[in-house]
Amino acid sequence: MEPRESWAALAAGGVAGVCVDLILFPLDTVKTRLQSPQGFRKAGGFRGIYAGVPSAAIGSFPNAAAFFVTYEYVKSVLHRGSTPYLTPVTHMVAASFGEVVACLIRVPSEVIKQRAQVSPSSSTFRILSHTLYHEGIQGLYRGYKSTVLREIPFSLVQFPLWESLKDLWSWKQGHVVDSWQSAVCGAFAGGFAAAVTTPLDVAKTRIMLAKAGSTNASGNVLAALGGIWRTQGLSGLFAGVVPRMTAISLGGFIFLGTYEKTRQLLL
Repeated sequence: MEPRESWAALAAGGVAGVCVDLILFPLDTVKTRLQSPQGFRKAGGFRGIYAGVPSAAIGSFPNAAAFFVTYEYVKSVLHRGSTPYLTPVTHMVAASFGEVVACLIRVPSEVIKQRAQVSPSSSTFRILSHTLYHEGIQGLYRGYKSTVLREIPFSLVQFPLWESLKDLWSWKQGHVVDSWQSAVCGAFAGGFAAAVTTPLDVAKTRIMLAKAGSTNASGNVLAALGGIWRTQGLSGLFAGVVPRMTAISLGGFIFLGTYEKTRQLLL
């Protein structure tokens, strides 16, 4: 991948990330509170719907930029000499690498954001200070494994589906899709991926919100899923699925559409 393409991917990914995180933040707060072990009302209900937004605003640009730079680079490396039949596998591998790198930035931001979302009376800075004082840097990476285990299956579904839908639409109309068409494909791919990975998202939320020293604080995803299943059943595993699907469908439209448009403008 040429330096110009790298810079375009970085800038386009960052701009897209900031746009989607800030526009859809209220839906994300509702989803987090629905998944919280203390329940929706005790977690804040519809009060302080923008609690934790500073953490999201700071983390969204570098997080999205890191993902797309890695995604485009790995995709360009794997595409050399590969057959068309392996294209979906290439997208899966590239997306997986992108998520592992992006989560190094995303997880600390996500931990502080989610704790602020269920404690709307506390400021983001106060929650950050409290986390560092009581748990150290490790506290900021609580749930790294569960986040990666959520994001990789999500990307394995979303990105090959997004790329396939774009290719199909391009073939149908005889030319490459426009940015708005790419956004529509992104909305469908994102919504579908969000639905099937909701249980992993619930487990990730419980781990990040767990009190230090508790069972969930250990970060064991299977144990968290088992606990949710025993206490709340299927409804617990799919808590917040509607706002999650709505947010990610809209997010897929805004995120991938903005990414394509910005990248086209820069190249």
